[in-house]
Amino acid sequence: MPDNILETEVAKRRTFAIIAHPDAGKTTLTEKLLLFGGAIQMAGAVKARGEQRRARSDWMKVERERGISVTASVMNFDYADRTFNLVDTPGHEDFSEDTYRTLTAVDSAVMVIDGAKGIEAQTRKLFEVCRMRDVPIITFVNKMDREARDPFDLMDEVERDLQLEVTPASWPIGSGSDFRGCYDLIRDRLILMDRRSGDVATDGVECNGIDDPKIDQMLPADQAAKLREDVAMVRELCPPFNLETYREGHQTPVFFGSAINNFGVRELLLGLAAYAPPPRHQKADGRMVAPDEGKVTGFVFKVQANMDPNHRDRIAFFRLCSGHFKRGTKLKHMRSGKILAVNNAVLFLARDRELAEDAFPGDIIGIPNHGTLRIGDTLTEGEELRYTGVPSFAPELLQRVRLDDPMKVKHLRKALEHFAEEGASQVFKPIVGADWVVGVVGQLQFEVLAARIEAEYGMKARFETAGYDAARWVESDDPVALKNFIDSRRADLAEDHDGALVYLARNGWQLNRAQEDFPALRFLKTREQNKSVTTVAA
Repeated sequence: MPDNILETEVAKRRTFAIIAHPDAGKTTLTEKLLLFGGAIQMAGAVKARGEQRRARSDWMKVERERGISVTASVMNFDYADRTFNLVDTPGHEDFSEDTYRTLTAVDSAVMVIDGAKGIEAQTRKLFEVCRMRDVPIITFVNKMDREARDPFDLMDEVERDLQLEVTPASWPIGSGSDFRGCYDLIRDRLILMDRRSGDVATDGVECNGIDDPKIDQMLPADQAAKLREDVAMVRELCPPFNLETYREGHQTPVFFGSAINNFGVRELLLGLAAYAPPPRHQKADGRMVAPDEGKVTGFVFKVQANMDPNHRDRIAFFRLCSGHFKRGTKLKHMRSGKILAVNNAVLFLARDRELAEDAFPGDIIGIPNHGTLRIGDTLTEGEELRYTGVPSFAPELLQRVRLDDPMKVKHLRKALEHFAEEGASQVFKPIVGADWVVGVVGQLQFEVLAARIEAEYGMKARFETAGYDAARWVESDDPVALKNFIDSRRADLAEDHDGALVYLARNGWQLNRAQEDFPALRFLKTREQNKSVTTVAA
């Protein structure tokens, strides 16, 4: 292969996530991007019956039953001379921690907004995560086939609420039952699509230029006139698209459409191909790592157990940051110092997999393992470095877990440890007492955990009030102060699955009192994954 293969392949990659408030149409848009990318032949309509309604990206049983995404999945496909890695984030706010970690592994994001509702609470939260990481965002205003707000009003809201410069990349023609399609402002063309072709990708009718007579043939006179008036106003009032400003995270191009009917999806995909950044430099301890460096490096941002219920598999989702990975590459596991020969890594289309003979920066590969790899782990071709910025968050809800059959307590421990290593929950073993305490961000996570314990491990479990209001990791540079704290608060201390010391506070007053009584200690709401730990033995 030529020497410049790495540089060429890096330039082709586009690794992005889709973020949205629940019900904004994220799953449908994901399907349609796969449809246009040729990864699937027919999209499963969200409201269809039977097998067809089960989105390709939602593979877990509880996801199919509820019609929501509660875990991140990865889809790899090619389109327009680009290789896309689409990371589908959980759509439910109770799974925001998984979403945050997913956003550490992408180079850009598509923000989906409901055309009638505008910016909603979860959209705003996810946007703030993107802003913290300087992730550039393309906006897709969805559901224009329903009654929607005025496009200028929607753009004003994005600009005002998110403090982003907004420039329309396409413009809708009508809304609701009068919605006919979108005009591509960047390429100066119009593509009209047949509503009845929502399940299959079609070419549509292409019109070149805003004054093309085909527009008058295809649209009613009032819509053609309003389109020309709107386009003239947009070009007069809105800033032009600036690639550098967008990639710096200061400007968002806005595409309008209706994913369920294919309107605007092709334009969005072409926009991602043309404008979304290729793999970016990644921050590690001591330096920034460039994607075109020769040695392979990367980090694990997600672990998923039992993707295949017929096999007790554990897949580590590995974001490749530099170098050309080839099947059989030997990588150093920085946390343990062990050398791993990676012979069976896979590429994903949701649950479907194929063996990864090679991969390049920006690609996300799955590495099967039996618990060796954890979230936040760095793998390199020998260099001593560690990627940073993959955090754990203190849970907001804490409950004890009980089994109907107490004889299976050892099996429960294994299941809980697996879930903790996935990042699906925090698991705390109290120093005093036998019951495990499970911490999550949202109530739905308890329901999902109970369902998974039964489906994957054959045990019926229930969650009960633990009597704790907050959990904080405890660290200190003063070993005497730490020992005094451990001796005096032993009944309220636990260890997480890494063995790190955790303080379980029964209420806010108790937490504040501990902080006042022990000023030499740090009570942490977030903690870097796999950093050195403070244990009870300390």
